[in-house]
Amino acid sequence: MSLTFHWFLPTNGDSRHVVGGGHGAPVTASGRDRPPTVAYLSQIARAAEDLGFVGALTPTGAWCEDAWLTTAMVSQNTERLKFLVAFRPGFLSPTLAAQMASTFQRQTGGRLLLNVVTGGESHEQRAYGDFLDKDDRYRRTGEFLEVVRALWEGETVDLKGEHLRVEDARLARLPDPVPEVYFGGSSPVAGAIAARHVDVYLTWGEPPAQVAEKIAWIRGLAAQHGRALRFGIRLHVITRDTSEQAWAEANRLLDGFDPQTVRSVQAGLARSESEGQRRMLALHGGSRDGLEIHPNLWAGIGLVRGGAGTALAGSHEEVAERIEEYAALGIEEFVLSGYPHLEEAYWFGEGVLPRLAARGLWRHPAADRAAPVGVPFEGLSGASG
Repeated sequence: MSLTFHWFLPTNGDSRHVVGGGHGAPVTASGRDRPPTVAYLSQIARAAEDLGFVGALTPTGAWCEDAWLTTAMVSQNTERLKFLVAFRPGFLSPTLAAQMASTFQRQTGGRLLLNVVTGGESHEQRAYGDFLDKDDRYRRTGEFLEVVRALWEGETVDLKGEHLRVEDARLARLPDPVPEVYFGGSSPVAGAIAARHVDVYLTWGEPPAQVAEKIAWIRGLAAQHGRALRFGIRLHVITRDTSEQAWAEANRLLDGFDPQTVRSVQAGLARSESEGQRRMLALHGGSRDGLEIHPNLWAGIGLVRGGAGTALAGSHEEVAERIEEYAALGIEEFVLSGYPHLEEAYWFGEGVLPRLAARGLWRHPAADRAAPVGVPFEGLSGASG
């Protein structure tokens, strides 16, 4: 078995401090000292590619740069890295989305993955002209994926659905390969959509017992449709040569959280309609105390950031052990990030991935071309990332 690792493109800006925003949280300007230029994002992407990450998640929302345009530009500065483009189905027609994906595949040599984000915040959706409630947005997502998948198979599509209508829709050129669809959601309607339409179900970084429950839930729903999905998890990472160094870095990040900012962010996130966000908030309860909610699983990021709010924190060996623990549950893909994203990619890529390779859990995607897998960061214990 070889696990798959993806990194993250911080299109809302990067820093040596946590940059917040998303899911009802106000965008925090403090520490946002690395603008998301194409040059900087390409530097991260090239590092991720060399280190052995398969893809890079690019977020969506009013708080960051557009994912489609940004990844199209960054792709020209990379060779192998795939781009996990997050997008919201309500903002464009399914036929146009299918066509855009097909174009992306041709122009990048098949390096597109799609992260379908239904949208859990009605106030942000309304800013884009979308006035459906949350459950209706999920049902529209189901119709959207039904159309897109049929178009990718070369079918001519006519659909008169509850929310979408297309007539005589067809693609002149099909994507090769067909992009895989990633999707996450913790509500009952989200589970139903995942079971029917997606390739990879993503969960945010909850403790292993909760992740195991989610996997069993989605597996059961998918089996009812004769389908089997892969499972992935979205986490931050703080990994160092020793556990003490990693926790010192976590505490440094925590010390940078302004109490008023934490209160403001938590108030915004409390208004979120997302069930996944509610579960994230429950892990820390807005408190700075008791943030290690499982061995090496730290919930501090969620104090100032919406969405994924937990990090694997510890020595390279400890982080490798936690990854193996999640893999034993059925997690095959890990979508990771860290502040700042350039340096943390190296800490993880040179510190953790070789240890996973030694355990038979990972293989460099370019191994057949004799690509190096890196060596641990020995002698750099004083580095700060």
